[in-house]
Amino acid sequence: MGLGFYSTQAGHWVPLVFPVDETGGKTSAAFSMAKYAHASIVIGIGVSAAAPGAIQLQACTDATGANPVAIPFNLFAGETTNTDTLGAKVAVLAAGHTPPATDNTFYVIEIDAQSLPQGSPYLRLVETDGANSVINAAFALLSGARQASDQSATVLV
Repeated sequence: MGLGFYSTQAGHWVPLVFPVDETGGKTSAAFSMAKYAHASIVIGIGVSAAAPGAIQLQACTDATGANPVAIPFNLFAGETTNTDTLGAKVAVLAAGHTPPATDNTFYVIEIDAQSLPQGSPYLRLVETDGANSVINAAFALLSGARQASDQSATVLV
């Protein structure tokens, strides 16, 4: 008798950034929020040679990332090495959040589809990084599906 939920059935997972060295920055594919009410984006930073650049969210008008606009979001940070706890919610401005140069940290971004600008139902993650070597990965869990099913359709088109 389970009391939890299957995130794969109650939501939709979107790989945004596979484990990679983001030197020079990294922009994820744009994904559609049109059929979901909420996105929880998890970013895991492994090794950082120096402080990484800013973490930003951009709203876009289509899957190609057209007409990107940086938007504010809510962030929960686990900025202590090897922690499993997050700090209090922080409202981040559109300019984004710049993590410290700390290895093995993670972040959770929470954003509601209704907070996206009118006509921009797509969202993408942008990590602005210069010459610093930072290894990380990011995934989004979409929830509040308008039409939930065991195998949800792609949101990358």
